Amino acid sequence: MEHEEEIFDQLLASRNSYKNRQLLNVFWIGFIIYIFGYTLSVGPDPNYMICDLLRLVGITLFVISSTLMIALKFESKYLALLFHLFIFWQFFVVLRGVEMGYEEIKNILFNPLNGMFLYITPLILLFPRNPHSLKIIFKVIAAFGILFFVGFVLMYAPIIDRDNVDGRDIFEVLVKVMAFPTAFLLMTYNFQSNNKKLLAIAVILVSLALAAFRVRRGLIFIIGCALILTFLIFLYINKRQSVLVILSIFAGFLMSIIGLGAFGNSDIEFVNRIKERLEEDTRSEVELYYYADMEAKDWLIGRGMSGLVAAPPGIDSSGDTSGYRDGIETDYLNTILKGGSIGLGLLLLIAVPAMLNGLFFSNNSLAKAAGFWILLWIISLYPTTVTTFSMNYILVWVSIGICYSPIYRRLSEETLINYFKGKFEPILDEQNTIQLNDKST
Repeated sequence: MEHEEEIFDQLLASRNSYKNRQLLNVFWIGFIIYIFGYTLSVGPDPNYMICDLLRLVGITLFVISSTLMIALKFESKYLALLFHLFIFWQFFVVLRGVEMGYEEIKNILFNPLNGMFLYITPLILLFPRNPHSLKIIFKVIAAFGILFFVGFVLMYAPIIDRDNVDGRDIFEVLVKVMAFPTAFLLMTYNFQSNNKKLLAIAVILVSLALAAFRVRRGLIFIIGCALILTFLIFLYINKRQSVLVILSIFAGFLMSIIGLGAFGNSDIEFVNRIKERLEEDTRSEVELYYYADMEAKDWLIGRGMSGLVAAPPGIDSSGDTSGYRDGIETDYLNTILKGGSIGLGLLLLIAVPAMLNGLFFSNNSLAKAAGFWILLWIISLYPTTVTTFSMNYILVWVSIGICYSPIYRRLSEETLINYFKGKFEPILDEQNTIQLNDKST
């Protein structure tokens, strides 16, 4: 344990100053305000002046604070090389897509799905990665879980109306930007308080139920995958047979519902709706138009941040260019549309080794959860859009930082539990050196 505390001391000492703590708080407050403003903007009858003001305040807070926190410090030469290449490419993608009209600038700044902040999200890797910063992230995820319920209550009517297309879009935004990140709390359940665990379970179950009610195949798939990966983490760290039995029953129930929806006959309406949606092909025609429209140069370097792609008749178009839109739901193709195969390749060259480090070369469930989160993001690149300026994608880069850190991967489960559950806290001694204060003595 003494050796563990020395390792933990090094980790806590990494850019753990009071100034960085305050800057982290400002960054996350700004980010929450920005995402809340965007979520309100997609709701029914939004007040765009308030929504834009919230996003402008959020941008001011997180841009200034992040600029003051960023430091070029890497624990892997491989990561340092690939990251510099990737960031250079991201700026290239942004510069190719900059348009100077008023509406274009608003979209670049205020749209987290296709705006410029998506492309600078990887800079989160250069933030402080000490355990205190993770504590803050856990609180931010919990805050988003609460905001999910607030948003659901405020926009309840269109969300539960199956025939309301706007309600479908509102629901997907709520789940993707606010609800789904709580799955990371479930994956790291060993380090969470009971209140955070209960909140995460409630958010995920409500999201899954609503996704089944609205028959959103992509959301059902990624939430189901998140639950399965959480179950694997339980198997890794939990020896209590009762917990495993309960989780096995739940997983079996979930797979039965999906199986009935795919292959069986049922008197349950939402199961039959799932079956109908599984049999419905809404991707092939869209992807055929995509393939026909993309040229060799586009496949290599993409069309830039504001790049458009041909869409079939009846699919929403973007801007004034009839028959074109600014993205496609298949996220790996969307990434290629904007940054080409070079952009996608660099991203995977960073993410895949990180995932392998977390899953196979680590001693604790935090690194395992980080590896699984990266895996979940890779799996989700086909059925839905997950590469956005959102907590979901930010957690991918937080996870990459954890998985490339040999110090994080070497820590024991016990040491991390003791810290995150408050059994010891870092303090500064007279030489301004971080020491561990054991609260149990």
